[in-house]
Amino acid sequence: MKAGAAARAGAAGAAFARAMRRLAMVAGASILVVALVLGASLAINAIARQMAKRAAERAASPEALKERAKDNLLIIGTDPNGGTDFLAVRLDRGKKQITGIAISDGAFMEVPGQGFERAGDSFKSGPETSMATVSNYLGVLFDRYVVVDKQTYQDALTSQSLAGLFAKVSDTNLSDSELKRAAELADSLGPDRVALAPLPVRPINMGDQTYFEPQRDKIVDLLLAWWGVKVGAEEARVSVVVYNGAGVPGIAGDVAQRLIREGMRVVDTKNADRFDYPETLIVEQREGSEAGERIRSILGVGKVMSQPSEQEVADIIVIVGKDYKPTKE
Repeated sequence: MKAGAAARAGAAGAAFARAMRRLAMVAGASILVVALVLGASLAINAIARQMAKRAAERAASPEALKERAKDNLLIIGTDPNGGTDFLAVRLDRGKKQITGIAISDGAFMEVPGQGFERAGDSFKSGPETSMATVSNYLGVLFDRYVVVDKQTYQDALTSQSLAGLFAKVSDTNLSDSELKRAAELADSLGPDRVALAPLPVRPINMGDQTYFEPQRDKIVDLLLAWWGVKVGAEEARVSVVVYNGAGVPGIAGDVAQRLIREGMRVVDTKNADRFDYPETLIVEQREGSEAGERIRSILGVGKVMSQPSEQEVADIIVIVGKDYKPTKE
């Protein structure tokens, strides 16, 4: 009796052990399947992110920016007593329409060579600095401009039309033929073919001064529809901080403008810790970056260094040395 009970107990124990092994095998297989699915999902997501980044990089490439810049124009409205405003427009001759974003004098932006200032203050250094300021902020290259008086500028916004504006231009880098073509397009279009939207801003009071913080996230649809600039595209642009290490006034701004024209995003310009750097240093802050050599090629000078950092400020730090020759010289 006892032997039979022991045999039955042993058989039951063996059956239980076999069942547990089967359960473990099934569980292990399930875990493996889940792991494979999760791994595949992560791999697919990684590939998708990489493809999206490459697409954004192509959209932000200097070649693509310069091609789109052919239809872009910065209209600068000036008033000695009332500051300087900007109208960033696209003259679309194919669709026979004009679209644009108005930027007020008090919009607070990164002004190359000056730091965060009122956008209107950029014009104190000339229209090139203003074009670089607007290009840097919008992610849209502007290398053509016209200057008109503030009243003409305001009339254009109020009437939603650029008709007659080009007859009142006081300064421009457009050729006579380019100016004539722009005038012909503007004069031929009524308000139904023109859309000029103000850049949304949030007022900030600083003492007796009122600044306006631009709300770029509020114009993403306009940037996409009018210029093809997608949300997050600025992340694909190489971000740069430029330091003046040569002690030459305006040299950091000069470098910043050159980099902006090549599709890069300048996030800050300031003085270095000293002004006796004999050689320009181009410091790569991100592992695997290839932007350093590209910047050296743009500037014509510089020593590229790799110094990976966990800071999120910029991809590249440029310390301008005495070997750099400003473009205005």
